[in-house]
Amino acid sequence: MNDFFSMSNFEAIIQKVWVLGAELGLNLIAAAAIFVIGRWAALFAKKITNKALVRGKVDNTLISFTTNLIYFALLAFVLLASLSKIGIQTTSFIAVLGAAGLAIGLALQGSLSNFAAGVILIILRPFKAGDYIEGGGTAGTVQEINIFTTVLTSPDNKTIIVPNSKMTGDNIINYATQGTRRLDLKFSIGYGDDIDKAKRILEEIVKNDSRFFTDPEPKIAVMEHGESSINIVCRPWLKAADYWDAYFDMMEIVKKRFDMENISIPFPQRDVHMIQESA
Repeated sequence: MNDFFSMSNFEAIIQKVWVLGAELGLNLIAAAAIFVIGRWAALFAKKITNKALVRGKVDNTLISFTTNLIYFALLAFVLLASLSKIGIQTTSFIAVLGAAGLAIGLALQGSLSNFAAGVILIILRPFKAGDYIEGGGTAGTVQEINIFTTVLTSPDNKTIIVPNSKMTGDNIINYATQGTRRLDLKFSIGYGDDIDKAKRILEEIVKNDSRFFTDPEPKIAVMEHGESSINIVCRPWLKAADYWDAYFDMMEIVKKRFDMENISIPFPQRDVHMIQESA
């Protein structure tokens, strides 16, 4: 009888082990299937996201970062699902990951702010590479829009690196989006000089320069009566790319023409009256 019970117990244990082994094997197969299919889905999502961002002409740096972030986030989710399928408790893993994410977020909050600002700049595209802009307390030609910073080149060929959060937190002036600009110049003449003559000279100079448009028509008019001069504005329109060359040329040509036509360009003056008192 003892032998019988011993044999029965042994067979029951073998059967139980067999059932557990079969169940574990099925779970392992299911976990492997979840991982393989999930990894394929993560790669597919990465590929689709990459195509969409490339089609939207998003910056390559952001494309690489975004697609990799999506891929590894989905892969982590798939891995947790696979571990859960074979009976491993994933609650502790999730808690550890959450705590680590919170700690990293607090440590890198400045960088994350720059990253978020970089995403906004790339999606909204207030400027692109090659545009001359003012923003973040500086000005220059945009060279690169990176994840955390925007790289500018100043007119004197200095490289300026501006944090993206500073760029989005300030006014942005883009001089290149419209393609045309108005050249705002102010020329001063003496109170004793002929205003009409000075205006005719400016009109001739503007008319003879092919860089200036006839439509819209240039505006030349008396702006104000200054303390020691009559100030005349000259506001022609031109292509944005010609702005600085035309500005420098106008400053030189107008001075020479005014000298030739005996029109003075006064400088600030102050009359001082001396009163001498007897001892």
